[in-house]
Amino acid sequence: MRVIKWVDEYFEATILVILSSIMVSVITLQVFMRHVMNSSLSWSEELARFCFIWLVYIGISYGVKKQRHIKVDVLLIVLKEKQKLLLTILANIIFLVFALFVVRYGYDISQRILGFGQTSPALKIPMGIVYMATPIGMGLTAIRIVQQLIKQFKALFGKEEFEVVTEAERELDREDVKDNLEEAKDKMEATEDKMD
Repeated sequence: MRVIKWVDEYFEATILVILSSIMVSVITLQVFMRHVMNSSLSWSEELARFCFIWLVYIGISYGVKKQRHIKVDVLLIVLKEKQKLLLTILANIIFLVFALFVVRYGYDISQRILGFGQTSPALKIPMGIVYMATPIGMGLTAIRIVQQLIKQFKALFGKEEFEVVTEAERELDREDVKDNLEEAKDKMEATEDKMD
C-alpha cells in the first residue's frame, strides 16, 4: 500500500527530475566538449532531445495531477462554485476523450515504427521507444484525469471538498503570502531593533 501511495504521489515528479537532470548534464557535457576540448559528442543532442520528448508527455500528466494546465478561465470567474465544478468536469471529460484517442493512435504508430526497425542515428535506440512517450504519457494523463473526475464527482454530491481555483485567484493567494512574509519580516526587524 505504501508503494502505491508513493507512486501515486511522486512518480511523475521523480521521472521529470531524472529526465531534466540527464538533459542538463548531457547538454553541459556537450558544451564543455565543444568549447574546451574542441571536440563534440555525436550522441548528446539526440539523447537530450529524446529526454525532452519524454519530459513533455510525462509533464502533461503531472500538470493534470496538480491542476496547473493552461486554460481560459474567464468563464470560471463569473460562475458560482457548483457551476465552476460542472464546467471543470465537462472540460475534464473532453480532455479524457482526447487523451484516450491519443493513446489509441499513438500506440498504433509506435508499434508500426517498432515493426519497421528504425533506429536513431547516433544512439541506435529503436525510434518506436521514443514514439512510445506519446501513448505512455497520455495514458498516465488519462489516469490522472480519472482521479480528478472522481474527486470532482464526490464534491458535486457533497462527499468531498474540491475547489476550482482560477489563475487569478492563485496569484492573489501568492500576493497574500508575500504580504504575510513581509509583515513577519517587519515584525522580526522591529523586535531586533527593540533588543538592540
